[in-house]
Amino acid sequence: MIDGEPTAAATATVLPTVERTTGESPQCAIIWLHGLGADGHDFEPIVDEFDFDQLPAVRFVFPHAPMRPVTINGGFVMRAWYDIVSPDFAPGREEGKHVRESARQVEALLARENSRGIPDGRIVLAGFSQGGVIALHSGLRHSRRLAGILALSCYLPQPDTLASEAQTANSDVPIFMAHGRADPVIPYDLGKRSAKLLQTHGYKLQWHGYATAHSVCLEELEDIGGWLNRVLADAF
Repeated sequence: MIDGEPTAAATATVLPTVERTTGESPQCAIIWLHGLGADGHDFEPIVDEFDFDQLPAVRFVFPHAPMRPVTINGGFVMRAWYDIVSPDFAPGREEGKHVRESARQVEALLARENSRGIPDGRIVLAGFSQGGVIALHSGLRHSRRLAGILALSCYLPQPDTLASEAQTANSDVPIFMAHGRADPVIPYDLGKRSAKLLQTHGYKLQWHGYATAHSVCLEELEDIGGWLNRVLADAF
């Protein structure tokens, strides 16, 4: 970075968020990005499904994505982390400018947690569907080690730029990827190929498939809860 040049986090507006905590004075955080057309309230109830009694207090941060027209939905304006310009999954499906913009907004959210006393190493970046796409893209390019990346019902965007843009700080970050085998929105095989690609690059990734569609099932929640407990405990 050139002296005097603002950081990505400094140039991005902090998005409005929904927040839940599991106790007073949180010492770790989970930033959870929702899917297309939803909002920060979508996964808010999930907090009550986890048992974090053995951890210090956790702050859940559920940001609202910006409102923008989505091409594949006839230009209808909805909350979206990026425009989807093609119904297939060929390269360029995601509007690259929006992906980079969302990554800057994630950086701003991470920086705000830092300012509230939670270092990057105690933060999990999570997301579902579009949110999972941005969690993977942003987390692997983040310059400081995170506690983990949780990517649900999604895939790795812009894989051709990963080798040149990925940061060594997160080369060994724990990654949990999960997908419904009957997903009609984002194909299960696409998610699995993304997981294999990341494993080929040497990432410590757990892949899980579940008997569900484009959603999160009870068995998946139990596995996520166990994984979150482990990676956050390891952060202390």
